[in-house]
Amino acid sequence: MGVVSGIVMPFQFGTNWARLSDQVANVVGPLLAYEGLTAFFLEATFLGVLLFGRGRVPQWAHFGAAVLVAVGTLFSSFWILAFNSWLQTPAGFVMEGGRFMPSSFSAILFNPSFPYRLAHTVSAFYNTTGFVVLGVSAYYLARGRHRETALLMARMTVFFLAVMMPLQILLGDAHGLNTLQHQPAKIAAMEGLWETSAPAPSVLFAIPDQDAQANRFEVAVPQLASLYLTHSRDGQVTGLKAFAREDQPPVLPVFFAFRVMVGIGMLMLLVAWWGAWLAWRGKLEHSPRFLRIAQWMGPSGFIAVLAGWVVTEMGRQPWTVYGLLRTAESVSPTLTGLDVFLSLLFYQVVYLTVYAAAGYYLLRLIQQGPDAEPLPDVTARPTRPLSASSIPLESEVRHGH
Repeated sequence: MGVVSGIVMPFQFGTNWARLSDQVANVVGPLLAYEGLTAFFLEATFLGVLLFGRGRVPQWAHFGAAVLVAVGTLFSSFWILAFNSWLQTPAGFVMEGGRFMPSSFSAILFNPSFPYRLAHTVSAFYNTTGFVVLGVSAYYLARGRHRETALLMARMTVFFLAVMMPLQILLGDAHGLNTLQHQPAKIAAMEGLWETSAPAPSVLFAIPDQDAQANRFEVAVPQLASLYLTHSRDGQVTGLKAFAREDQPPVLPVFFAFRVMVGIGMLMLLVAWWGAWLAWRGKLEHSPRFLRIAQWMGPSGFIAVLAGWVVTEMGRQPWTVYGLLRTAESVSPTLTGLDVFLSLLFYQVVYLTVYAAAGYYLLRLIQQGPDAEPLPDVTARPTRPLSASSIPLESEVRHGH
């Protein structure tokens, strides 16, 4: 799905963001080119082998295809996050004729926020995938299907997540410190802080009112924000009022998206540790409550990641190149609201179609399950879930029909 959705991005740059593309092309164009050269073709080539090759190619080739797709997606993340991070913390350029021109490619690539964003985001992807695997294995265990394989999946995943989720939180903390240094307005919006204060309180809940430049129904813990934002009990945190109103991000969506991300992340941590504790005691498959919760937690990582991107992208507004080029100055000059609406509607229809087909395919994969027993004459039969009509059902194989 990343391959499919990534194809749309060049069209967006050319149609919706012509002025942005014109001004930053010399800096970020090579990043997208390298993404296509090192990642896109690698993913697109071996994805078909991964999805349709089981039972059709040697096992080592199928496993190799899985590894190469994973490597390709990691390459893709590297270059795309380098691009996004440069927009957030631009470096390694000079201005010539109103355009950003590269002065140091290494400074462009390894801009101040890139290492933190890469580590935090990629670990989030791994945790998201882990909860999908855990949810699927819990689905099998709860129904007594593919018990041996599902138990192996679940045990490996809970121990992996028990380590990766705390690491994810530590990387998020490091990313937060970096953001406080380079994008203090974003941090203020995330925390719902209007006044500059030292120490700064942590706003647990509020309804930010940007017009009034204040919070309504605020519930806060004194000094706590200074502790986790600056690692000091009396550290100073800059409030939103220190920035002109036209330079403030939209506070309400950033504030609540941040809490969704953190709240789901903490819940994922608790479920991972609970599962690891059960697995350590040999009781993982004997806990119906855990298996039920693990199934519900399957899509949790996707929600947390999307909430995190709302924080990242809306939190840098009103800038496309942070502090240097405004969003209003980046759009195509002749573009109208109707143009954007119609193109967005078109892409939504396409995405809904593609994602519905992909969702159906993946659900069929899950329902079919791993091949616990070899199918008769497997090389002569399609093994794709969409060709299930020509595949013997598991019950038929088990009873020799």
